[in-house]
Amino acid sequence: MPLRRTLGVRARAMVAVTFFSMFFGAGNLIFPPLVGALAGSHAVPALIGFIASAVGLPILGVLVVAHAGGFSQLAARVGPGFATGLGVAIMLTIGPLFAIPRTASTSFEMALAPFATPASARWMQLAYSVVFFLLAFLVAQHPARLSAVLGRVMGPLLLAMIGVLLCVCLFLRHPAFGMPSGPYAHGQLLAGFLDGYQTMDLLCALYFGIVISANVRQLGVADEAGNRRETGLAGAWTGVMLVVVYGALGFIGMVSGSLRPVDATRDTGATVLTNLTDHAFGSAGTVFIGVIFVIACFNVCSGLISTCSSFFHERWSHIGRLTLGYRTWSVIFTLVSLVIANIGLSAIIALAVPVLSALYPIAIVLVVLSIVHGPFSSRFPAVYFWSVLLTGIASIGTGIVELASLAGLRLAWLEHVLDLLPMQRLSLGWVLPALAGVAIGVLVDVAKRRGSPARGR
Repeated sequence: MPLRRTLGVRARAMVAVTFFSMFFGAGNLIFPPLVGALAGSHAVPALIGFIASAVGLPILGVLVVAHAGGFSQLAARVGPGFATGLGVAIMLTIGPLFAIPRTASTSFEMALAPFATPASARWMQLAYSVVFFLLAFLVAQHPARLSAVLGRVMGPLLLAMIGVLLCVCLFLRHPAFGMPSGPYAHGQLLAGFLDGYQTMDLLCALYFGIVISANVRQLGVADEAGNRRETGLAGAWTGVMLVVVYGALGFIGMVSGSLRPVDATRDTGATVLTNLTDHAFGSAGTVFIGVIFVIACFNVCSGLISTCSSFFHERWSHIGRLTLGYRTWSVIFTLVSLVIANIGLSAIIALAVPVLSALYPIAIVLVVLSIVHGPFSSRFPAVYFWSVLLTGIASIGTGIVELASLAGLRLAWLEHVLDLLPMQRLSLGWVLPALAGVAIGVLVDVAKRRGSPARGR
């Protein structure tokens, strides 16, 4: 392929749609409608907050990773071993612990749960997930066949489906939008921002950035400046598409919530969409959207099994005398995902919150420091270590408290310590430690520079 400095319009569109499809999975379909349904008449600030964390942060993540030359190079700025540790945590989160099981649970909720009785639902979900993961495992053994389907077929099909639902909502008679409820009763902007964590896209973006850059390079843009520019354009167009789609899904959720209110403690975005299609189209609409969810979630599931298995196989193909090939890792992750998927979608979402509370602030700090790497962070490299360390102490502590609360326990001493942090009750207690880490890092580097000449003499 001839070398070039820029891509044509068609190539840019192909890159943008492909990576939109990489980002847009089960979580991206179910959370914006739930935000719209719960926020009701106050959905605009809620969606702005959601888009800030679910679109803005991931796109910035794509750009900084591409600029750094990969996630390992980016994370190595914090310290040796950090890239491996954070990489494992991210892979388990977007893999067998949460994101992969969520694909099966979401597609079951959309395709079969509306037709199941309370007595049969558990067994139907078990049977469905066994078949779902068996087929996904088989497809994951040939990952090269997946990308073309996801980028060229499923992405446009999902967009068309959302377009149909949006058109229906625009002309569907419905009551006035309700008052915000649940976590959106107050502080809709911040609640939306925190719920944007649930898409897990910032964590995914830390690996997607280098993929986008490599694909642009494969299309002939090998020049570094040109590659960064095209990667930036692909990220920008992907961001535009996500903003439009999230806005549409949020409005769909508002309409659905006005027709049938949802319970913030029990219902999910899948319930919101099912309520709407059932009202507008009857059982035929529920079947249609259910099939689309099954296909979309299946493709994402296969891709995630492949991604996680490749990651672990490259690093731990041998543990002692035990050989762990790609297929062995695939079997392990598929079986773990099968077990977790059957605890139900609501439970998976609830369990993901503490983990995301622990990981997301670390990722945000890493991305922000990388954005200012040229003018600031590169001059004071210690800010990476200290800011991530102090942020991690606060965010992981918060995650532990939230996880204990889910188990019916209370760590009063840890809660008391964390409550001393400003904005902790807003789930932003990590901000001051992050700033303190930046200050400490600057002081450490300044002290090192002042001490070096004296040692030299």
